[in-house]
Amino acid sequence: MPEQKRDYYEVLGVQKGAGDDELKKAYRKIAKECHPDLHPGDKAAEAKLKEANEAYEILSDKEKRARYDQFGHAGVDPNFGAGGPGGGFGGFDMGDLDLGDLFGSFFGGGFGGFGGGGGRRNGPQKGEDLRVNLTITFEEAAFGCEKEINLTRTEACEDCRGSGCEAGTTAETCSDCRGNGVVRIQRGAGGFSFSSTAPCSRCRGTGKLIHSPCKSCGGSGSARKTRRITVNIPEGIDDGQAISLRGQGNAGKNGGPAGDLLVGVRIRPHAQFTREGNTVLYEQKISMSQAALGAELEIPTIDGKVKYDLPAGTQTGTTFRLRGKGIPNLRGGGRGDQYVTVRVVTPTNLNSKQKEALRAFAQAMGEVAPESESKNPFEKRKKKK
Repeated sequence: MPEQKRDYYEVLGVQKGAGDDELKKAYRKIAKECHPDLHPGDKAAEAKLKEANEAYEILSDKEKRARYDQFGHAGVDPNFGAGGPGGGFGGFDMGDLDLGDLFGSFFGGGFGGFGGGGGRRNGPQKGEDLRVNLTITFEEAAFGCEKEINLTRTEACEDCRGSGCEAGTTAETCSDCRGNGVVRIQRGAGGFSFSSTAPCSRCRGTGKLIHSPCKSCGGSGSARKTRRITVNIPEGIDDGQAISLRGQGNAGKNGGPAGDLLVGVRIRPHAQFTREGNTVLYEQKISMSQAALGAELEIPTIDGKVKYDLPAGTQTGTTFRLRGKGIPNLRGGGRGDQYVTVRVVTPTNLNSKQKEALRAFAQAMGEVAPESESKNPFEKRKKKK
C-alpha cells in the first residue's frame, strides 16, 4: 500500500489561499532548518526537506497548483493529464538534484556552502570583538578623563607575522580543496542526490598545509598577549554607554582586520548629586529662619561652590535653577543645568530658651502657643480637674 502523502499546504504550514511570497517564505524557513550541513546523516531532516521541495515545486506552479486544488495529489501525478509519463514530481526530475541551483535562486549564490564551487573558508576574516567594563566617578564622566586598562587579546605572532610558518618556509596550497578550505560532497538517499560542501579534512578548512610550523605559535599564526590600552573617556558620557576602539580586539585571520574593543562605562553614584541626562539634581537643606528671612547660600556644584540669594518666604520643596552648571553635552554644544530643591529642616532637641523664643514667635503670629514648661505642673492638673 503506497504511503499516504500529507497535504502540501500543511507541509509548508500555510493556508490554501497563500500567495507566492508567503509560499516562498515558508519554504525558505524549512530549507534553512533542514539544511544537510546542519543535520549530517539526519534522515528525518532529509525526508522533511524532500517533502517541502515537493510541496513547493507543485504549489509555486500555477497550473500544477490549480490541478492539485481541484484533484488533490492525483491531479499532479506524472500520469495525470498534461503531466505525462516520467519520473519525479509533475515532470520535475529530482533524480540528480543539485541544491546549489535550487538554493541559489533563493539566497543569491548559495546558502551555507551550497553553490557552484562552494564558498571560500580561508578568505580574510575579521577578528572577534572584545568587551570590557570600566567604572569611573561622577566628575570623570562629566568632564572626561583618560584611563588605562590591561587587556589580554589574540595578536598575530611576531615571529611568523601571522603566517604560521617557520622563517624561510611557506605554506603549501591544499590539493584536496585547491585552497578553498571546503570540499564538495555528494549525498544520496531514496533516489535523490544532494550536493553540499564541508570543511576540508586535510587542511582543516584553512586551505593550506604547513610543513614547518612556527615554533613560537605552533603554526596557529597567533598568540595571546596582555597589553595596556589607553582609553579616552569623552566628557558627558552617561552610565551604560560604550566606547568603541577600532582594531583593538582579537587579531583577524588570513590577513583580515582585527576586531574592535568595546568599553562599557559604569558611573559610581555621587554622595550629593543625581544625574538625569545632562541635568544635575541637588537637594539643599535650610533652616526655618533662612526660609522665612532669606539668606545667602553656598550651593555645591560639579564646578565648585557658588553663591545663591535665597528669597525670604521660600517654601520647602521650592526648586530653582543654576544655568550651565549641569553635565556637558556628549556631542558638544553647551551644558545642562543644575536644579536645586529646598528642604526646610524642622529643629529638634530645643533647649528651654529656644522653645520660649518659638512660643513668643507663635503668639506674635497670632497662633495658639502651647503653655510654657516653666509653669507648675500641679497647676495644670488642677485646671484639668
